[in-house]
Amino acid sequence: MNQPSTQSMTVDAAVRVPIADVELVRFHMVGPADNELRADETYWLDMCLTPRPDNARARYRDHWSPNRFQRLGKVFMLPAGEVLQARSDGGISQASLLCHLRPEPIRQWFDGDLQWRGQRLDASLDIADSNVRALLLRLAEELRHPGFAGTTMVELITAQLAIELSRYCRNVHENRDSGGLAAWRLRLIEERLREPREAPSLGELAALCGLSVRQLTRGFRVSQGCSIGEHVAVSRVAQAKQMLSGRQSIKAIAYTLGFASPSAFCYAFRRATGQTPRQYRERSLRVTLQ
Repeated sequence: MNQPSTQSMTVDAAVRVPIADVELVRFHMVGPADNELRADETYWLDMCLTPRPDNARARYRDHWSPNRFQRLGKVFMLPAGEVLQARSDGGISQASLLCHLRPEPIRQWFDGDLQWRGQRLDASLDIADSNVRALLLRLAEELRHPGFAGTTMVELITAQLAIELSRYCRNVHENRDSGGLAAWRLRLIEERLREPREAPSLGELAALCGLSVRQLTRGFRVSQGCSIGEHVAVSRVAQAKQMLSGRQSIKAIAYTLGFASPSAFCYAFRRATGQTPRQYRERSLRVTLQ
């Protein structure tokens, strides 16, 4: 797999299991980037744990015209055998979880490779599926804080991840006829959820997508396999974790995310993760220093 020539990469933690290689990495980008990413033998999944560089976008070199670039979402996947031209303004350091899924088990389970063409290539650059995102976050936590039977846990999570990706792939193909939301509407929802402010209401998201609340909730469940409320909750926790990796105070983060008080934020965060924001920040800092 080719690494971009205008950036260096530091591996903070890594686990290898039969189905995948999983890494916590930091990219150090000197300036504007224009690189080719190639996944010759694996499905390359990238979930950013800190914000991507401004104007991060990409195109499938062998399928799209030279001027057709699409924004890279929080999670993107490069299918095995494909080449992705990626561009950004660069100039920052960015942390990601990389998961390189080997195709052999997937072929055995699903009677051949997953077919990523047309709409599926479009959808691969911004995977908004809450199940996929939750599994990637769980992998990141396991690498940061290895527990009992950690390697076995990583193997089980990556196997489930392969299944969820297959479901996502098939849903992309079926959504037009099954009442799911169009990809552009899912992107609008994700862009709103990434804004550092209070969680959106169903009415706000429905108006953003030009739908009724009923159409939004039904279409979102068909597309993503979960309720929109569940997805918003997962996204808020992920956003809180990203902000806790920075220097903002917990009080400032609570009010930025629209909580009524820091105690309300601490209660919600602990209920979702099993630890307080302060405990999460301290553990993450210890891992970074190691």
